Amino acid sequence: MLEQESIISSLEEKINKLLSVLNQTRAENKQLSEELMNVRQAIELKDTELKELNEKYENLKLARLLVNGSEDVHSAKLKVNKIVREIDKCIALLNK
Repeated sequence: MLEQESIISSLEEKINKLLSVLNQTRAENKQLSEELMNVRQAIELKDTELKELNEKYENLKLARLLVNGSEDVHSAKLKVNKIVREIDKCIALLNK
């Protein structure tokens, strides 16, 4: 009988340890999930910022081409046409 009580006591200790580890793992998992969500939001913000900066850069290149005059008029015209097409697409989407 004493041996059975010892086995039961040992099992209870092991179960308590497992429950403790489970709770710690859940807490760590929750923390890591929150961290991952924050990192994803930061990446999304940086992606948006990068797109905006690329657009500004392209606009600056175009402005420089237009200011410099005859240096690459054909390239400038192509870029202006591209921008006009993008604006037309945006207007079409807004009209839907």
